[in-house]
Amino acid sequence: MNFKFWEKNKNKKTPTKKKSAGREWLDAIVFAVIAATLIRGLFIEAYTIPTGSMERSLLVGDFLFVSKVNYGARTPITPIAFPFAHHTMPVTGTKAYWDGWQLPYYRLPGFQDIKRNDVVVFNYPMDADEPLNRPIDKRENYIKRCLAIGGDTLSIDNGVVFVNGKQVDIPERSQTTYYVKTDGSEFNPKALEDIDTDVERVSADEYVFIMPSTEISKVKAFSNVKVFTPMIAQKGEFKQEIFPHDPNLKWNEDNYGPIIVPKQGWTVTLDSLTYPIYKRAIQLYEGNQLEVKGNDFYINGKKSNTYTFKMNYYWMMGDNRHNSLDSRYWGFVPEDHIVGKALFVWMSWNENGTFFDKIRWNRLFMGIH
Repeated sequence: MNFKFWEKNKNKKTPTKKKSAGREWLDAIVFAVIAATLIRGLFIEAYTIPTGSMERSLLVGDFLFVSKVNYGARTPITPIAFPFAHHTMPVTGTKAYWDGWQLPYYRLPGFQDIKRNDVVVFNYPMDADEPLNRPIDKRENYIKRCLAIGGDTLSIDNGVVFVNGKQVDIPERSQTTYYVKTDGSEFNPKALEDIDTDVERVSADEYVFIMPSTEISKVKAFSNVKVFTPMIAQKGEFKQEIFPHDPNLKWNEDNYGPIIVPKQGWTVTLDSLTYPIYKRAIQLYEGNQLEVKGNDFYINGKKSNTYTFKMNYYWMMGDNRHNSLDSRYWGFVPEDHIVGKALFVWMSWNENGTFFDKIRWNRLFMGIH
């Protein structure tokens, strides 16, 4: 047998076709998108503060880094989505995802559980309602402070929050609304600039001040201030917008509860008082059919006066207590809505600042507490 042909050609290598510049750029872009998506989904992501509900702890224009690993990253529930868009496309406003295929909720192991007073990013629970009815991971991102965890009993008494019977420490920069009445003389504008407050004039001698408690003594020191009092809703005053929106529970934003936050494995007895509080969690968040027939309750067609929760829940509130849409208005946050823990401010942009004051330099890389 003649091996000469084999010997002649065995050392020849098949020539590799060189990638075009366009193909190299495409490969680089695909790799960058995949890498960035994995980092944002599993490790850390940037968020911005759009509203004043956390002032003065966090300010409008703060840009945050939020950790996904502290509580454990939530795996994608709606995996088919446009990269870097949340729920809508930035220009067209159309949906940035396809909800025809959704995966079950699963969370990777984390470093810690959610603790009371953690500042947490989560998906807005009310986006589950019509007409939006968005998937869990495509609901609007909210940021609040977790005041109570599953199993806690929470109440609010004249604006003071209590958890398990103990008064919750008020964050140093937490804001409250105050009514101020003067003798009719004007405030010194320069003096007001030195106070960390937002002021609204109501009449010739009446004002509303929104500010942290650290500024109270400064306002009281003005010689023209005759009345200074926090604007607190009265006990027994029912407000329809307050969760669970039941006139039998005469609650408002400043006087609320007591209410028990559901915990995985906790069994609640259903009656006329507990049903309004827990029906949303049982039906919407945990996917059960809940019916009331006379004095009896039916869960998935079976008569039962108790329900055992499958998930942990949390009670979230803003530090700007009188300007915050939070759990007082829409109830509990389920664990499958949790996005991550706010770590630090990496940039802060003041839209109303002058040219050199647009960046709040003192807030750069500020830790969040």
